[in-house]
Amino acid sequence: MSDDTVNEETPEAVDITEVSGLADAEVDFEPAIDPIEEVVLEIEEAIAVEPGKVRFDKLKKAEEILRSNAPPSSRDDYENSFEKVVHINRCAKVVKGGRRFSFSALVVSGDRDGKVGFGFGKAQEVSECIKKSSEASKKSMISVNITHNTIPHPVIGEHGGARVMLRPASPGTGLIAGGGVRAVVEAAGIKDVLAKSMGSNNQANVVKATLNALEQLRTKEQIYSIRGKRLADKKAL
Repeated sequence: MSDDTVNEETPEAVDITEVSGLADAEVDFEPAIDPIEEVVLEIEEAIAVEPGKVRFDKLKKAEEILRSNAPPSSRDDYENSFEKVVHINRCAKVVKGGRRFSFSALVVSGDRDGKVGFGFGKAQEVSECIKKSSEASKKSMISVNITHNTIPHPVIGEHGGARVMLRPASPGTGLIAGGGVRAVVEAAGIKDVLAKSMGSNNQANVVKATLNALEQLRTKEQIYSIRGKRLADKKAL
């Protein structure tokens, strides 16, 4: 009985290897995966493993692919503009059949010349929510007063539990800021600034507090015009 069983199992094993070989051969002829879908799958896997810690390189790669796949008419605008995905969140809804996942993205965009805005979008896919938030950020841009690549005076912005302090810096200092504050000031075109977040770490509130601080900036000419004065004419030495 043992010999019969061995003889019966061996051809089955051979058939399995042949089938697996055919399966491997067929895989080579499958169409290539779209690069944007591949990155989206990687981001979804990273979020599933570490919901609160999404790798920055995945987000950066997704932004580059979205820019490369932009229509030709808008590619010039992409080159001159700045867009950054500040935060991606995953939400799971438990239903009878299992879990349904949805994603939300917070994107900051600007022209690096005094205009900046933010957008928030939700969708069932990561790429779609990034596109929605990107379009929303372009519609809600505000103008920022910049003098000599920095801000004209210290200012504190507040929104909810977040408080952000911005101070002007000398040339060559760079952007001493991080997270959502850095994304906003970089998109606005500010090159030298000192920043400090003094409240909630919620990315959405930090971004809104930074924009509130930038809205309060006034140049010397604007302050003098409000007071009914005018600047003294500069005389040549």
